[in-house]
Amino acid sequence: MITCEAIADHAREFIAHSPLNVIPRDIALNDSVVGLRLCDAPIFGFGDPDDPVFDELNTPAANVVLRPSEWLPGVKTIISFFLPFTEQVKKGNSRDLSYPSLEWLHARIDGQKVVSALAVSIQTFLKENGHDAVAPGLEAKFLANYDIYSSNWSERHIAFVCGLGTFGLSKGLITKRGMAGRFCSILTTLALPPTPREYRDIYEYCNRCGVCVRNCPVQAISLENGKAHQPCSDFLDDVLAKHDPYYGCGKCQVRVPCANGVPGRITT
Repeated sequence: MITCEAIADHAREFIAHSPLNVIPRDIALNDSVVGLRLCDAPIFGFGDPDDPVFDELNTPAANVVLRPSEWLPGVKTIISFFLPFTEQVKKGNSRDLSYPSLEWLHARIDGQKVVSALAVSIQTFLKENGHDAVAPGLEAKFLANYDIYSSNWSERHIAFVCGLGTFGLSKGLITKRGMAGRFCSILTTLALPPTPREYRDIYEYCNRCGVCVRNCPVQAISLENGKAHQPCSDFLDDVLAKHDPYYGCGKCQVRVPCANGVPGRITT
């Protein structure tokens, strides 16, 4: 019988031993990042595919997020995981807040390869034990409909549904392991108990301290309006032009109170 803990154990073993999680010399942007470990062990949340939050994600004013059953008929559980970046990655990106570090560029792009490989590994694990499974973020109909502002499956909103955390001003998700990392999800016909959500509001963990506002190199975040996508996107385009195929920034996810966990409340 597969349990939530069995899936988490499988994932931890994968991350501990996957060669994808270490930067080899032949792809390193600089000798300083050879041997860099990208991701720590993941944390998991489990969700109900009929959660009422999906009604809110499909209002006329919101992006249209496909229902779990539209990805996998007979789905019984949503599995969401967060792969936190290592301290070496976060410290590297904390040195200079004006431009992304080489550590962060590798974590953003090569770290996503680790995420995808882990998702495939979990899918295989489930299927080998008699349960169908689909990772929407790896499916052709997701990739065909994805753009920088919207998609038909939002990993961060799914993580919210699965009890992993709530949003911050920068639109990243604050988890018990912080913000710096990558999310992914798998749908399965295996029935597992949902993770209780320890929050109600979609921004509940954000204490509006404003540090991410000050960190942003292009002033794309404000206390009044949160994150403005266009200046952020333009900056990422500039980074990509210099480091193709690498891009990223992440200054709103380091040297902030939510970098490594849920921040404390601000008292007045």
